[in-house]
Amino acid sequence: MDLLLSHVFVLLPQALDPVPQDDDVKAGWLAFWIFVALCVATALLCWSLVRQLRRTRENAARGVFGPVEEPRTTDDADGPVTR
Repeated sequence: MDLLLSHVFVLLPQALDPVPQDDDVKAGWLAFWIFVALCVATALLCWSLVRQLRRTRENAARGVFGPVEEPRTTDDADGPVTR
């Protein structure tokens, strides 16, 4: 009896949900246009980011964001200070 039930549990899902053929499943034109729209949206976001970064760099050079701090270096000409 257990052998029969094990065969039923294995074969029943295959009978109820058959695997479709390759010709039955395709993305279609809607998926293509969604993909194109996502590519265009990504390109526009990248273009906008480049413009914003360029404006930020120009404003930082003009001093709009306040005084620019000099980068602190740990390498002095005399070497490290020992205390």
